[in-house]
This record gives sequence, structure tokens and C-alpha cells, in this order.
Amino acid sequence: MFSDIGALELVTLVVLAVLVFGPEKLPKLIQDVTGMIRKLREFSESAKQDIRSELGPEFKDFDFEDLNPKTFVRKQLMENDDLGLKEIRSSFDLKSEMAEVADAVHGRDSGSSTGSPNGSAGRANLSKEPAGAPDLLRKRETHAGGERPPFDADAT
Repeated sequence: MFSDIGALELVTLVVLAVLVFGPEKLPKLIQDVTGMIRKLREFSESAKQDIRSELGPEFKDFDFEDLNPKTFVRKQLMENDDLGLKEIRSSFDLKSEMAEVADAVHGRDSGSSTGSPNGSAGRANLSKEPAGAPDLLRKRETHAGGERPPFDADAT
């Protein structure tokens, strides 16, 4: 419940509570708040039981967490594999793809075959790339002192 509150924030809240309510009223306030939370949980559980009893025996194993859209989608897509998503997910390896891109940018040999007939030997020398491929090792062109660089709409 309080996983995003750090130690400093918690200490600050305690100090503020002592300053606002005073040390003599604070224990009574804590008891009242915990009692209210307990009553809310009991009310929630009794409401869930009433809903389950009204729905009938065919919904006795109904889980209210399934009403959360994120949980529902995860359950339907991950557990029910009619579409073959597990096979697609297992064939896609983002880490190795990113490592190959990084190796290509830095001009290193990636050490794995990526579909080229001669394996990684085609990546060893980037100067032998096809004519239409950009040279990733070439230094960027610099513009004259007063000349503005070309406008890139995607970069803004």
C-alpha cells in the first residue's frame, strides 16, 4: 500500500502528525483510523459475499480481480493461448537484437549469425555495406558558422 513512500517521507508525515494533533491525541487518532480501515475491509468482504450469493452457484469461484481490465487482458492473452502468442513471444529476443544493433553502430563483430549466409562475417567490415546503406562510422558533417542545420520535424 505504501510501497512508493520512502523513509524520509514517512518520517516527515510522523513529525507533521505529532505537530498537528499533538502527542496526547495521536494514539487515539491512530486507533480510530485503524478501526475505520478494519470496518471498510469488513464491509467490502461482506459486499463481495452478498454479490457471490446473489449470482448463484455457477459464479461461486468468481474473482473480483478479474474485473480489473489489466488483469482480465493478461489472463485472457497469457493463459488462453489460442492465438499462439507464447510462440511469438519466445521467438522474439529484444536483448540480442539490441546487442546486434549496438555492435553494428560501434563497428564490432557481433559474433552471431543474423540471417546472412556467411554468419557474422558480413558485419566485420562496415565499409562493405550495400551502396544505399548509411555509413554509421562516418563523422557528421559540420555546418558553416552562420548556417543553420537542416530542419528535422521528427526531432521536435
